[in-house]
Formats: sequence, structure tokens, C-alpha cells
Amino acid sequence: MSIAALHHRFVPATDPAAPPLLLLHGTGGDENDLLPLGQAVSPGSALLSPRGAVLEHGMPRFFRRLAEGVFDEDDLRRRAADLAGFVAAARAEYGLDAPVAVGFSNGANIAAALLLLYPGVLGGAALLRAMVPFAHPPSDAVPATPVLLLSGLADPIAPPENAARLAHQLTAAGAAVTHTTLQAGHGLSQADVQATSTWLKEAVQ
Repeated sequence: MSIAALHHRFVPATDPAAPPLLLLHGTGGDENDLLPLGQAVSPGSALLSPRGAVLEHGMPRFFRRLAEGVFDEDDLRRRAADLAGFVAAARAEYGLDAPVAVGFSNGANIAAALLLLYPGVLGGAALLRAMVPFAHPPSDAVPATPVLLLSGLADPIAPPENAARLAHQLTAAGAAVTHTTLQAGHGLSQADVQATSTWLKEAVQ
């Protein structure tokens, strides 16, 4: 796959010590949505921000769903394979190390799928408001990959108990998981920015 396969933005690094970030937006977002978040949580990082190729009522997503909270797992697997290919092409094109995903909602869910299906593609992942992507998770190991899960206590879409199951699955696969529940709903807050920034400094850099 070429990098032209997904509309994306790339912002070169200004700090060579900062890890590159793969920014994955939520439903209805695009390649511009999470650039401010990326700059806030890791100033100086290279930012790679693709747009989801699936449209749901005109809103970009990274994979199809059958209903709220019910994923089309076959499509998710196909789209995760496409995203893994895109990351490999972008790394070659832009000269990047394995990026750390920073994903929100739908973007966090495909990042979780990428972790489970393609160990080694990501150098880590901050999953903001993520859910379990697969009813039966793959058995591949996710060796020592640092993962941050941030849930919202009042989130009606991605309940903390669902994210806790994802944390258990990733831990069982070998990832180094930190799961924190914030006083928040589904939307992002300043607490997400602070927690992600701190985690990046302590677990990744």
C-alpha cells in the first residue's frame, strides 16, 4: 500500500527525541482533528494523521459498524490490515520509527485492533475512550508494548467496564497497560491531555 491510499496530514518532527505519533480521529473527524492534541501531548513529535476511509451517513470512520457499539469485525480486520500497510509505507516515506498511536473513540478502537492483529506496527498506543474490538481476541502476543487506556466514568458509549476488559486482553497478550478512569464523559478533556502527556514521557520516551 502507498501513503496515497489514505488522505492524511504529516507534520515533520522538530524534536528528534520525541516519538512519532499516529493520530486516529473519532467518527465524523478527519485528518486535521487531532493535530492540536498531538502537539499538546508531545511537542516536537512528528505527526501522521490519516482520515478514515469509511463513510457512515457522510461521516468518516476507520471501519464499519452494524449498530452503536456493534462492530463489523470482518471489515475491522480488513481496515486494520490497510492501516498497517499505510503505517509501513509512511515510515518508509517519512523516515519514522514505529509510531505511538493516539486514538479517540473509533480511532482508539482501530488502534486496539492494530495492537492485537499486528504486533510491532505500533511503538505504543494511547487509547482514549476505547472498547473491546473483537468478541474473540486474536492470540498473538503484544510483547511489552506500552498502552494507555483512558476511560470516562460517565461515558455512555464506551463504558469503563468495557475498556477494563480490553485492558485485561492486552495485558494477557503481554502489553504494559495503564488503565485510568477519568471524571469525564465520552468527550475529551484537559485531564486526557495531561494524562497522555505524562504517560508519553514516562512510558515511551
